[in-house]
Amino acid sequence: MIHNAPHIFSHKKYWAHRFGPAGELPMSQDAMHRLGWDACDIILVTGDAYVDHPSFGMAVIGRVLEAQGFRVGIISQPDWHSADDFRRLGQPTLFFGVTGGNMDSMVNRYTSDKKIRSNDAYTPGGEAGKRPDRAVNVYAHRCREAYKNVAIIIGGIEASLRRIAHYDYWSDTVRKSILLDSKADLLVYGNAERQIVEIAHRLAKGESIHDLKGIRGTVHFVKQVPQGWIEKDSTDIDKPGGVILHQNPYQDMPSCNSSPHPSPLPEGEGAKKPSPFGESEARGAKPQGEGMLLRTLAATATTTAAISLAATREQVIHFKPIANQNRAQTVIRLPDYDAVKNDPVLYAHASRVMHGETNPGNARALIQRHDKREVWINPPPLPLTTQEMDGVFELPYSRLPHSGYGKANIPAFEMIQHSVLIMRGCFGGCSFCSITEHEGRIIQNRSEDSIIREIEAIRDTSPSFTGHISDLGGPTANMWRLACKDPAIEAACRKPSCVYPGICHNLDTDQTPLIKLYRRARALPGIKKIFIASGLRYDIAVETPAYVKELVTHHVGGYLKIAPEHTELGPLSKMMKPGMGSYDRFKAMFDKYSKEAGKEQYLIPYFIAAHPGTTDHDMLNLALWLKRHGFRADQVQAFLPSPMAIATAMYHSGKDTLHKVSRNAPDIAIPRSVKQRRLHKAFLRYHDPKNWPLLREALKQMGRADLIGNGKHHLIPSFQPRIGDTPPQAGKPAKQAFATKHTGDTFRGSKGRRR
Repeated sequence: MIHNAPHIFSHKKYWAHRFGPAGELPMSQDAMHRLGWDACDIILVTGDAYVDHPSFGMAVIGRVLEAQGFRVGIISQPDWHSADDFRRLGQPTLFFGVTGGNMDSMVNRYTSDKKIRSNDAYTPGGEAGKRPDRAVNVYAHRCREAYKNVAIIIGGIEASLRRIAHYDYWSDTVRKSILLDSKADLLVYGNAERQIVEIAHRLAKGESIHDLKGIRGTVHFVKQVPQGWIEKDSTDIDKPGGVILHQNPYQDMPSCNSSPHPSPLPEGEGAKKPSPFGESEARGAKPQGEGMLLRTLAATATTTAAISLAATREQVIHFKPIANQNRAQTVIRLPDYDAVKNDPVLYAHASRVMHGETNPGNARALIQRHDKREVWINPPPLPLTTQEMDGVFELPYSRLPHSGYGKANIPAFEMIQHSVLIMRGCFGGCSFCSITEHEGRIIQNRSEDSIIREIEAIRDTSPSFTGHISDLGGPTANMWRLACKDPAIEAACRKPSCVYPGICHNLDTDQTPLIKLYRRARALPGIKKIFIASGLRYDIAVETPAYVKELVTHHVGGYLKIAPEHTELGPLSKMMKPGMGSYDRFKAMFDKYSKEAGKEQYLIPYFIAAHPGTTDHDMLNLALWLKRHGFRADQVQAFLPSPMAIATAMYHSGKDTLHKVSRNAPDIAIPRSVKQRRLHKAFLRYHDPKNWPLLREALKQMGRADLIGNGKHHLIPSFQPRIGDTPPQAGKPAKQAFATKHTGDTFRGSKGRRR
């Protein structure tokens, strides 16, 4: 990726830098006065408790702005029933920055069954109910009520994933862009350091918030398409039409030696079809034959069903190529709000187009009309360089909750206080996850030296440190320093995933640098153990067996969590996840290296219930796999359609949005009803007597009553134990237990990572 943005720490500091950094950002006027401030330049409002740790978004943004010389205050978990609490720090001289917190407030408050959660990991004492539904909207309204003329900028995960018209699971409607509902002046999406620094300095120089147009990673209103811009209708890129057979996703990708910018190919008979996600400047390679494709698939072949070549060709997104010599001045018009609200197929179409514009190297601006207002979505921000990432993570965080909380326990902090985030982003492209839409698919890395310095800081300053680092990771454990072999190809690519249906031949999968980091970290004096707790991408891990050996030998605490998500091809193809062949290959390595190390260790697999594309028979087969391999789930949750995710568009439209959609395209299985979602969860907990009546009824209806009985080959018993009895299980006792994770949202790996 070519970076042409100014270094985020290169700006001339604001005059208030003379006050120096605060031990902790103030949350009261008394604290401001102790620092010598008469006002805050920027006030950040958040739905989370204020923890001054780099895994908490508001702490990062606050410290980054402080490093620019601004006086930054925090209003944490305010009483939203009036505007009084929003006046506690007085009026900011520049703007309010508003976020719902590290999690979307609706995901934070409600389960996938739309029941209110009994706790909140980001609140002192884990107390629930300390933030409102749709917190960004409520907080922004109260800020406006408190100080009518102060600029309001919204951001964080809640704003990021609701920046365009989006399906909202909790109301079962398509809602407007959150920029309208919140009545804010500007929206920043992604991690947002780069754009918020530019915004703050420009406002400090006297510019109006309404003049800040065209900043990457922001969303704002326009009256009309500016002069000099080329407007392209989204149907010119991906016209909803009939079902077609798609090419394999590698056919149009160039080799590393090919030119990334040849002229566009003409349309018509004989023209090569576009690469995934449409117009790709990465052309020029000779098509690979079916033999090469099958060899690529061999590494991720499923053991439950062979992936056919035709099926593989369908599980990608293709757009119509268009000539575009001036991408920087091109805006794509999405169907307007009323259209996508009333037509699920147009919603699916808009989702497909939006997901095609997520690569900072080639993304174009988007525009979408909401009633009489035009919402303009600028391309994603350029990723931070390693030097910038180091600067962000080495700011003077106290790494502790605000002193005002006393000794109150904040569960999310307890989980991550001794963890170290080493990277951002994910190129996995899982359809149920929104990391790409928020953090991007380009991996942003910290340097090895910076990571080591943070471990040493934890060791030397944390009062509760016992010698154990709980995690070295991020959205994934093992994507640190992995990238496309050719930056030009990376900047031109529109593929939704670098690892599905097989690992792209342009992806560097060498995890040797990560081995070196692990060895250096655990050799530090005072470090007893370093665990890897972030989600492991095991299909990449097996490409470097030495990494698997290092991980298993030194960094597993008896159990290692991995996420096959399912065993069956139908749902896996909608998730864009590898088949169980990758799991089997990794498990063989895991068992081998555990034995060599003289350790008894277990894999803990995570699975998703009720994902789009999943049938009752798919869940039955998964349950049989679990029983056959001796797994019993402890807790399970069903797919939760988070805003903007590809799988959410599938859930809402009933179509497979990984390829062209139309009204007459075949519908895919969508487990919507409460009963079916309960059934799918029950299959994951086949061993729980509470689920046996539901499973017996379902198995009979499915023609599989042969699985009801008391033998080893049966799934569930034919009897129902009395309350209080400890029932014998059908078949042999399971050897292990596992808990499925909260799925369907962007919160992958350790809590506190997303913001």
